[in-house]
Amino acid sequence: MIGIIDYNAGNITSVERALKHLNIDFILSKNPQELENCDKLIFPGVGDAAYAMQELKKSGFESFIKDKVANGTPLLGICLGSQIIFELSEEGNTPCLGLIPGQIKHFYTIDPSLKNKLKVPHMGWNNLEFQGDCPILKDLPANADYYFVHSYVICPDDSKVIKARADYGIKVPAVIQSGNIFACQFHPEKSGQAGLQILKNFCLM
Repeated sequence: MIGIIDYNAGNITSVERALKHLNIDFILSKNPQELENCDKLIFPGVGDAAYAMQELKKSGFESFIKDKVANGTPLLGICLGSQIIFELSEEGNTPCLGLIPGQIKHFYTIDPSLKNKLKVPHMGWNNLEFQGDCPILKDLPANADYYFVHSYVICPDDSKVIKARADYGIKVPAVIQSGNIFACQFHPEKSGQAGLQILKNFCLM
């Protein structure tokens, strides 16, 4: 059974709709105890890192996610959920879940010259450059584009966890895998057939 974590900071409706389209059974809950027996977890997120971490602590999901991941449960972070699995976000200088070593930095922190070249947030469709094997990236259609909306960039300590990148002035880490932790900076649930394939791969792997 797939569990969708609802902590008042996620793009829940689109994820629900995508899983229903795929005929995948799931439980959506604001209560960690109701997701305790799920064998995979989807961790959506939109908005502000500090608010998201506040809601995770208040709801009990912070310790729940850490415990489930430590016990081997696969986790898929989406958008903000792909960022706050790391240690620290520059957004509000926010300590995050610390599941993977690394930080989240603003585009302009990484390359100040981008201020004169690119609009931030990065919003729109980009294709991916793949590097290394990753089970959630199997059987994707060729030359597909994926939908991004973000102002902050994943900066992992170990570049080997990056399984795909997008080009937006800099090479943006777009898909992450570290053991049983997976993450998409883009929104697979809003990325057409290619995005649905990623969700299907995660849920059925």
